[in-house]
Order: sequence, then structure tokens, then C-alpha cells
Amino acid sequence: MSQSKQPKQPKRPAMHVLFADDEKNLQELIRSELPRFGYNVTVCPDGLTAVAALEKEPFDCLLVDLNMPGMNGIEVIAKARELRPEIEVVIMTGKPTTETAIAAVHYQVFDYLTKPCRLVDISGLLGRVAERQQNKRQLVALEHRLKRAEGDNKMIGDAKRMQSVRNLIGKVAPTESTVLIRGETGCGKELVARAVHQASLRADQPLVAINCGALPENLIESELFGHCKGAFTGADAARVGLFEVADGGTIFLDEIGELPLAMQAKLLRVLETGDIRRLGDNQTVHVDVRVVCATHRDLEAMAQEGTFREDLMFRINTFEIEVPPLRDRVEDIMPLAIHLLRRHRTDGADDQLFTAEAAAELEAHQWPGNVRELANVVEHAAILCDKFPIGTEDLPRHFGKRQLRKELRESEPMSLREIEMVAIERSLQRHDGNKAAAAEELGVSLKTLYNKVNAAEEKKLAG
Repeated sequence: MSQSKQPKQPKRPAMHVLFADDEKNLQELIRSELPRFGYNVTVCPDGLTAVAALEKEPFDCLLVDLNMPGMNGIEVIAKARELRPEIEVVIMTGKPTTETAIAAVHYQVFDYLTKPCRLVDISGLLGRVAERQQNKRQLVALEHRLKRAEGDNKMIGDAKRMQSVRNLIGKVAPTESTVLIRGETGCGKELVARAVHQASLRADQPLVAINCGALPENLIESELFGHCKGAFTGADAARVGLFEVADGGTIFLDEIGELPLAMQAKLLRVLETGDIRRLGDNQTVHVDVRVVCATHRDLEAMAQEGTFREDLMFRINTFEIEVPPLRDRVEDIMPLAIHLLRRHRTDGADDQLFTAEAAAELEAHQWPGNVRELANVVEHAAILCDKFPIGTEDLPRHFGKRQLRKELRESEPMSLREIEMVAIERSLQRHDGNKAAAAEELGVSLKTLYNKVNAAEEKKLAG
């Protein structure tokens, strides 16, 4: 019986090592043997050649002898720190001295090897370099995720359309396919993207989320792909772009429809080749990144208008997930409300947090802002409510106005004065007769409210 083909575990590109030493035998050994351990290696016979190589292309690690003719190892390290600040440096020397140790500290050298050294020692040390670089990438990615974090990543809801979303996530997550998530603003597209990443083979690697619509146009390229020192005014230091931070993991491009056309072309090239180029750099860097995109825009209409590249649309839309708006999953509103309330309040039992009237109000609302709007409403209620259950009086004022509009539509025709008094009575009921609170909600002065109430009472007595 045939077995289903399992997707391959994504592999990171091999670490690129620059080796500089004037000993010919050691050069040949490194050139022939180091690739067998999984490293790409460039061998240079002296310091000047090593510096020339650093100027042409990026390296992950510099393995350098201290005693070389023309330009010694310390001078090469100093130049490397200027050209490639992020590079890791390993010193090789047959005569370690105090001066060597001081230089190593000054230039933040990762480690040093004393000659003669075995090939297995070199490979083992390079393995620790690779591990450190991976940890640094994950740390940057974690810091980036923490800045964007809004609560936990739990997907709440058992509505049929949400079950369909979960099924689609389960099918596409283990693959390497690009995913396009569509849905209205605030419906939880980023939560779906995180679920795709967590269920993928890259789950233990970075997930980097970027809101394309929030990036200033003049900084988008630098943010995504990085820049070299001096690439533009204000670029006082080299910076790694978010695509490099996400190397080995997933990058989430939220609101991709907001990208300018010029950046769309550059992004398409990256998606097709996996190669990025930092601003101000002539060399490319290959990254292994799984791409997930999201948008609330109609990309097909934008392509027809010429504001979104059709070839990019086809490239990112390998697999599509449509996230339903909250109004189409009414049965999920109260479980979501309780879940969101627990971010702010831990007291009370789950089945006694909202009155039936408040729950009915929440379920009847159309939620144009979707889950994001619900989160704001629940936070408002959590602050206003002194004790559970939360009632309609704890909900924002637009809920009371919505209910009033519903009642007016269903009632007999009334005069403007009668409509006004209905609004006043409803507001006083919500605030337990507190006229100051009712006046604030209705947007009138307390004196005006008193005048209108007194006039209504006088009319009743006269009638």
C-alpha cells in the first residue's frame, strides 16, 4: 500500500565561512574538507585578499590567522567589523599573547583556536557559531513578536465557517505553499497566520509579522531587506532586514495590498528567487522563508486598476483562506466576549458574566470592526462594571442608541418630542435615574435635561 508523501523539513542555507591564512597546506585542507561538514567556504591566502572578499559579498563567519604578511589578522578583523558588523570572528594563532586577548575583547571575537588545531576542532567551533547566529535571529524575532503581541493566539469559536478555516489551516500548514488570508479589518487574519506557522514544520523558527500599511513608504525597503551603514541619510549603522530575521521561519505580510508598486516588484523578485539585497549593498543574501500574506482589499480589482501587480497576486495566492466576519458567526460572539473579558478580569463565573439583555445586545450588533471592535467593547464593560454580571448599562453608549433606533422602527409614528423623551427615559433607566450620567450620554447639559423632564411631567399633569 502506498504511503502519502511527507513534506521535507526546510533547510537553512549553509553557513558561509571566510578563511584567511598564509599556510598553503592549511588552505587546501580547509578548502577540501570544510564543505564536507556542511559549510560554504572561501579561502584567502592573505589579509588583503580577505578584505577584498568582504567588500564583495556577505559572510557569516571570519576564520582568520593573526600572523600574515601585508595585513595581519587584527587589521583584517577591524576592517571586517567596519564592512560587516554582524559577522562572527574566530582567531587562529600559534602564539597567543596578552595583546591578542585584548584585541579579541575589543573586536568582540567569538573564540580563538591555538595552532596546530584539528579539523574536528574547527568544525565544532563553527557549529557553535552557527548556533549563536540562530539564537540571535530568534531573539530579534521574539522581540519583534512581543511588541506586536495582543493577548494569546487561541482561536475561539465553533461556527461552521470557523471550523472550515481550521480545516484549511490543517491542510496547508505542513506544506511550503504561500498563503493568502482574506477578510475584513479586525476579523483575526493575523491569528490565522500564527496558526499556520504554529502547525508548520517551521514552528520552532521565527515568525515575523509586518503591517505593510503601517510602514512609511521611504522606509519599507530598509525594514524588509535591511541596509548597510551609510546607505542613506541617518543610516549610522548596518541593519538586518526582517526577511533575514525570519530566515528559516515564516514572514507574515499583513495588508499586502498597501504596498507601493515599486516595492511590489522587489517583493516579487524575492519570492521567486529567495535572494534579498540590503540597501547600499551590491551582493545578495539568500533566505529560506515561508510567506503568508493577508489583505482586506480586492486584489483582483486593484490589478485591473493597475494599483497591484497581477503577477504578484498570482504568486501570493497559491492557497487562500477566507476569514468570516463576526456578524456571520453569531454563535461565537459570547464565547469570544468571555475569552476577551478574561484578559482584564479573573473574578466571576463564566456563566454569570453577562446578563441576558447584554448578551442579546452583543449578539444583535453588526460588528463592522469585527473581533477588534468586540475586544474594545468588552474592555470598556470590564472597566465600567463594578460587579458581575455585565449589563446593558455597562456597554458603550452606541449600543443604547442602536437599541433605541430598533424600538423606534418597530413603534407607531411619534413626534420629535416623543422620540426625545423615549431617548431620555431609556438613558435614565440605564443609569438608574442618575441624571448627570444620562445628560452626559445624551450629549446635553444637565440643566437642559432637567428642563425637558420637568416639561414632560407638567404636560402629563395638565393632560
